[in-house]
Amino acid sequence: MKFWQKYMACLLAAVSLAACGYQLRGKASFWPPQMKKIQVPVFKNSSGRFELDLKLTKSVINELVARTGVQIVSDRSQAEGLLEGEILSFRVQPIAFSAAGAATRFQITITTSVVFSDLVNQKILFSDDKFVYTEEYDVPEGLDFETMETRAIDRAAEKYARQLVVNLLEGF
Repeated sequence: MKFWQKYMACLLAAVSLAACGYQLRGKASFWPPQMKKIQVPVFKNSSGRFELDLKLTKSVINELVARTGVQIVSDRSQAEGLLEGEILSFRVQPIAFSAAGAATRFQITITTSVVFSDLVNQKILFSDDKFVYTEEYDVPEGLDFETMETRAIDRAAEKYARQLVVNLLEGF
């Protein structure tokens, strides 16, 4: 009898876990299955921050390829999808200070406009006029602010891309 009780308990646990709605993020549930080739032009940079357009575009391409396996094409006539972006603003502001009054922690805020279009069916699949990403970073005493900011921007670009691609895949 103990065997059946254990069996039923395991079965009940499996059914309840399956029914709870838990699922992994970024599994491409809203990604069109026919979308195999996309074009991702370099994001337009209206922010004035040097090379931010290249860093964001490269990170988005890397994340798209890693998560979806799509092929990135440079010729629009070969593309089935188009992901266009514009960097609207880039801000760095201090958010923490040392006892001496020097800034020790900063926040980067990147605001973009993003549109993902299905070129075959001529429709917009995802659009966000104010896609905002924020990242915080520390500048320890004695270290170069510009070096730390550059490293933080590189990390922010990767995390921005991850967040954007998850939103594309999940249909948010």
